[in-house]
Amino acid sequence: MGGLSMASANPVLLVTGASRGIGAATAKMAAERGFNVAINFLHNAKAANEVAAAIEASGQRAITIQGNMAREEDVAHVVDTTVREFGALTHLVYNSGITGASARLEAADPKVLREVFDLNVLGALFCLREAIPRMSIKHGQAGGAVVLLSSAATTIGSPGEYVWYAASKAAIDGMTVGLARELAADGIRVNAVAPGLIDTEIHPAGRLERLMPLIPIGRAGAADEVAQTILFLLSNAASYVTGTVLRVAGGR
Repeated sequence: MGGLSMASANPVLLVTGASRGIGAATAKMAAERGFNVAINFLHNAKAANEVAAAIEASGQRAITIQGNMAREEDVAHVVDTTVREFGALTHLVYNSGITGASARLEAADPKVLREVFDLNVLGALFCLREAIPRMSIKHGQAGGAVVLLSSAATTIGSPGEYVWYAASKAAIDGMTVGLARELAADGIRVNAVAPGLIDTEIHPAGRLERLMPLIPIGRAGAADEVAQTILFLLSNAASYVTGTVLRVAGGR
């Protein structure tokens, strides 16, 4: 119980927001370890297709599925398509997330606050709500593992930049603990990874350089370093790990 072995026949992983950054790195690394992968994307079909091509070159199957994970109907379409194409869903990584434009809270656009919470929090809940019946042993499925993307911002707070983003990721931490306990008897492990400063396109120009001195390890992280941690939590090497938020932040 608590996650299929990576040696199982055709484990199926859905990665949301997988056309670039941490999501793309996770999708490609998962394929190298024997997963068939469903790649969700919103706008960048070209990048998603490049990830799929890399997966197929490694000998695994890949599909790309467009969908806005903040919309319930899109989430249902993404999960349904994954199961229809692969016949199962055994693993899920909810990687979709946005920060919104940097600002103090009193200057923030209320529309941006709603968009951040709709995608980062409600999107994760919608996705899990759809995935659970396709994974749970109580629903006749094989069980599996889920990894949610939190952030080191939950303890830093992102003052003057993205307080609302930090709050949305704190919701992921609570969701991780609650669902890990709720779904343990369903054969589903739920964990989260909390990246710190990672060199991806999410950062505006100059932010990495400005914050680098705050990192004890002395550099920004790479998407592959976060993906390695995600793949550990998906694997049976983490078979007794659930309800955990694992920080990948260079000591910050």
